[in-house]
Amino acid sequence: MPERTETLRHWLALIRAPQIGPATFFSLLQQFTEPEAVFKASRSALEKHGLRSDTVAYLNEPDWHQVDADLSWLDQPGAQIILLNDSSYPPLLKTIPDPPPLLFVLGDVAILKQKQLAMVGSRHPTPGGRETAHDFAKYLAASGIVITSGLALGIDGASHEGALAGGGLTIAVAGTGLDRVYPARHRELAHRIGENGALVSEFPPGTPPVASNFPRRNRILSGLSMGVLVVEAALRSGSIITARAAIEQGREVFAVPGSIHNPQARGCNSLIRQGAKLVETAADIFEELGGFATPLREEPKVDHVVSAPELDSEYKRVLESVGHEPTAVDTVVQRSGLTTDAVCSMLLVLELQGLIASTSSGHYCQTC
Repeated sequence: MPERTETLRHWLALIRAPQIGPATFFSLLQQFTEPEAVFKASRSALEKHGLRSDTVAYLNEPDWHQVDADLSWLDQPGAQIILLNDSSYPPLLKTIPDPPPLLFVLGDVAILKQKQLAMVGSRHPTPGGRETAHDFAKYLAASGIVITSGLALGIDGASHEGALAGGGLTIAVAGTGLDRVYPARHRELAHRIGENGALVSEFPPGTPPVASNFPRRNRILSGLSMGVLVVEAALRSGSIITARAAIEQGREVFAVPGSIHNPQARGCNSLIRQGAKLVETAADIFEELGGFATPLREEPKVDHVVSAPELDSEYKRVLESVGHEPTAVDTVVQRSGLTTDAVCSMLLVLELQGLIASTSSGHYCQTC
C-alpha cells in the first residue's frame, strides 16, 4: 500500500475515534508523534492519557472497513483530503487555536490559500438583507476576494450566489460530510460552488446534519478568512458565534447596521456597539483589508435606490407605512388609517410592482 494512503488511513481512523476532537487529536500527536503510533500504543498507555474506555477500545480495534470507505470517497473527481502537515493546508486556518486535523475538499484546493472574506447572517433575512448580501458578495468577488460562507439558507446562500454572479470564487464550509448537501435545496448551488470554488468539511463522509456540528464548523469559516462580514443576525445566532470566533482568532469583524425595529438586525447592531466595523459600502471593507484586491469603480451600498412608478396618494400612504424592517399588516393599517381590505389589496399591487416584498412570516418590507 502506498505510503500516502497508509498515512491517510491512520489520520482518518483517528478522527473517527469516539470523543476525539481537535484538542485530543493534537495532544495524542504530541505524546505519540504520529497517528500510526497511537494505534500501536498499549491500553495502559492510552488510559494514562485520560481517554475514555470506549475510545481506548476503538483505538485498539479501529473500524478499518469504515476508514477504507472514507478513502473510496477520493475516487470522485475533485475530491481531496488535506492533512494539517500538508503544504496545501490553508496557512491562515493553521494559526487558529483548534484547527481541524484534516479537511475534506471538493473542488480547487489552491483556492483555500487565497484571500477570503467570510459572509454570514440570518437564515430568514429580510428581502433587503438578502439583496445586500448578494450585491456585496458580487462586488467583492469581482474585485478578487474569495467569498466564504456556510451554504445555509438565507444570507449564506445569497452570498454564494452573489460571488458566482460576479464571476468570482466562493468556498462553502459544510457542517456535514461532503457526500451530503444540507439543506437539500442547495444541491444545485453546491454543484456550482464545486465547479467555481470549493466545498470544505472537517467531517468525514456520511456525517449527517447534526445540530452541534454547525457551531463547530463556524471557527473554520472565520479561520480561513481575513475577516467576517455579518449581514442581518439575531442576538443569539450562529452568525454571532462566527463573529466571536473571528475576534478570538484576531480577524476583522464587519457588520451591516439595521433598523432598531428589525429583530434580524439586533445582532449586527450589538456587534457594532462592541467595536465591529460598521459597513455601509464596500469601501469600508477595503479600508481595513485593502492591498490584496482591486476595488471596482462602482460599488454596492446598503440602501438600494430604484425609480418607483407613479403612485396615487393612498398607495403612497401604504408604501410609507411599510418599513425597511418586516412590518405586520395590522401595523400598516394603523399607520395608514385605511381599512384592512384596502391595505391588503394595495400591498399585493405594491409587491407586484417590486416596491415591497413579503417575508416568510407574512410581514412586508420595502425593497427600495
